[in-house]
Amino acid sequence: MNSDQLEGKWKQVKGKFKEEYGDVTEDDTKHAEGKFDQMLGKLQEKTGKTKEEIKDWIDKQ
Repeated sequence: MNSDQLEGKWKQVKGKFKEEYGDVTEDDTKHAEGKFDQMLGKLQEKTGKTKEEIKDWIDKQ
């Protein structure tokens, strides 16, 4: 999965959250997005893999 695909999926998820939970704001989703980036960075640090390798692994699960 490339970063454009990942971004597209993230936008879909954000939209679904906003539909389902009207009180979820753009700020909430940006906070979650930042946490996702932090998680990728931690996994990259711990595994020695690139962010793209980690994203590919996540996509295959």
